[in-house]
Amino acid sequence: MLGSKMRPVPTDAASADTSAPVVLTRAAIDELFAALTRDGFRVIGPRVRGGAVVHEDISTTDDLPVGLGEAQEAGTYKLVRRGDDALFGYSVASQSFKQHLFAPRVQLVKLRKKGAGFEVDPPPSPGPKLAFVGARACDIAAIAVQDRTLLHGPSPDPDYASRRADIFVIAVQCGQAGGTCFCASMGTGPKATSGFDIALTELFEPHRFLAEAGTDRGARALATIQTATASAADTEAAEATVEATARSMGRALDATDVREVLFENLEHPRWDEVATRCLSCTSCTLVCPTCFCSTVEDTTDLAGETAERWRRWDSCFTLDHSYLHGGSVRASTRSRYRQWLTHKLASWIDQFGTSGCVGCGRCITWCPVGIDITEEVRAIRGASKPDGGGDST
Repeated sequence: MLGSKMRPVPTDAASADTSAPVVLTRAAIDELFAALTRDGFRVIGPRVRGGAVVHEDISTTDDLPVGLGEAQEAGTYKLVRRGDDALFGYSVASQSFKQHLFAPRVQLVKLRKKGAGFEVDPPPSPGPKLAFVGARACDIAAIAVQDRTLLHGPSPDPDYASRRADIFVIAVQCGQAGGTCFCASMGTGPKATSGFDIALTELFEPHRFLAEAGTDRGARALATIQTATASAADTEAAEATVEATARSMGRALDATDVREVLFENLEHPRWDEVATRCLSCTSCTLVCPTCFCSTVEDTTDLAGETAERWRRWDSCFTLDHSYLHGGSVRASTRSRYRQWLTHKLASWIDQFGTSGCVGCGRCITWCPVGIDITEEVRAIRGASKPDGGGDST
């Protein structure tokens, strides 16, 4: 029904106008989740786990963080109770969707002893096709960045390509900015304009969702559930919601010439200052939706019957990541932080034609000592911190 490889659909569904928004109720969203499940999708969306909003399997809207928002600041994350029944009242989940596309641990090969030699087991299947619910504009931009890195380069990653092949994306336009968000200054949000099958904007009084189809597949999906025609007031309220979010953005990063600024300041004293605070804990790279550092490890069983090779996430903050014969190329915290920041905002552009930062703010929120990437760039520029800027302590 909803997959990309489908037979022609009935005329009424095929003629659905992808540019005409409709209004959904919460019950209609449950219908949509059920339709995706019937069509063989594993539905992944926001839910509360361990005191944070994470992206995990969901079945109905009851699984969503109903009535919850969160307060995010440098080194701070806290769920807060809202005064309504919002389904998507948080700003950005603690996780991106990276873990479901560029998996934290992947088996590359498994060898099994057979006689005097070995046979190779077939690679494990990555599982069912994926439907992402609640994708923010920054998350969609991050998927596009990883596509440039892992899919459209000279050597596509086969596991990523397999997982990425047929995802269904339900975006949710941001209704509020988090304290560490700066997507507006990076040109990646708060409104998703492409990369989705359906985009929802949550509206209140009454509680409803403006839905816009971004693809023919999304339009066909909307045609299978209960919808109402969107009024001019609905579309105006949706636009006002996103505009208010952009105005309330917690932070900003001037990205106009940041590549040149960083390359011209590789010996700036700020690198020494931030190194006194950085723990090299790797949190920023693990929560980043675009970081893709990995390493390879080999294992065998005690009997010598099988041997496996696995790829797992790594970080440029680990000492071993830059290890060459004789030692690590980047032995100091200063050099590793500088590598991360300059790659993310400068040399990434040279490699992939885009910035490696989408302004989600997760690296700021989840840094245990509250290091703020926007403040570090501002300090290297030599500009003073404007009113309302991030705290570097």
